[in-house]
Amino acid sequence: MPELPEVETIRRDLDRELGGKRIERVTAGGVRSIRRHRDAAEFAAALVGRTVKSVGRRGKYLRIPLGGSHREDEPDPEATLVIHLGMSGQLLLAAAGDATARHTHVVLGFDGGRELRFVDPRTFGEVFVTDDQTRDLARLGADPLEDLRNWTELAELLHGRTTKLKPWLMDQRFLAGIGNLYSDEILFAARLRYDRPAETLSPAEVRRLFRSMTEILQAAIASRGSSLADEQYRDVFGAIGQYQRQHRVYGREGEACPRCRRAIVRVKTGGRSTFLCVRCQR
Repeated sequence: MPELPEVETIRRDLDRELGGKRIERVTAGGVRSIRRHRDAAEFAAALVGRTVKSVGRRGKYLRIPLGGSHREDEPDPEATLVIHLGMSGQLLLAAAGDATARHTHVVLGFDGGRELRFVDPRTFGEVFVTDDQTRDLARLGADPLEDLRNWTELAELLHGRTTKLKPWLMDQRFLAGIGNLYSDEILFAARLRYDRPAETLSPAEVRRLFRSMTEILQAAIASRGSSLADEQYRDVFGAIGQYQRQHRVYGREGEACPRCRRAIVRVKTGGRSTFLCVRCQR
């Protein structure tokens, strides 16, 4: 599943490429992708004629405030296009005449002839228009890069939490945007085990966790995210990310730990694979 670095990479590209552009046509052939709407006609009516003000992000969600109304004498009602990529979603920019990829469920056509295409083989992602994004995204916790200013704010979130560290990092109600991949990389960098109770961390360990989280997420964004063996994650231009070349533990079972040279191990927890060094992480 694309995590914060991948979604932020897409956000920056879309903000640059589509800011100020007008939506001229909408097609939606995938019912599950627009499941919050009654039908494709309702979904299209909420978008056609509007312009992209900017492209924002909250955790793994893209938030696109829209301007413009359907008629000149109407007020400019607030509306936000929200996109979640789910397990396998892609957002691809293309020319209107380009061949359409399989599993393309939603297409937004903009002035100038470009299209934004939502491709999602597993259909866990979704695209919807809302007039109250606060309500729809209210369950999300702090954004690790936008909301946490220092390690003491992270310490406040951890205080009294008996949850194990990895599930806590991945719980979108506490921190929005971190998933299975980056939680493993962050915990290795911080030298912390995945199953440590969150409340047991010392101040020094919280500082390490905060620093590791910030540095790894920023480095992954700089490398345009991670694409794994299936290369499912692609940026809006169809290119794969590069941060997988810098993974230190994720997907590296049996390889030497970059610190102590002991073999990286994989354990199954909660139906997910966790990669770690049992010597370095405590």
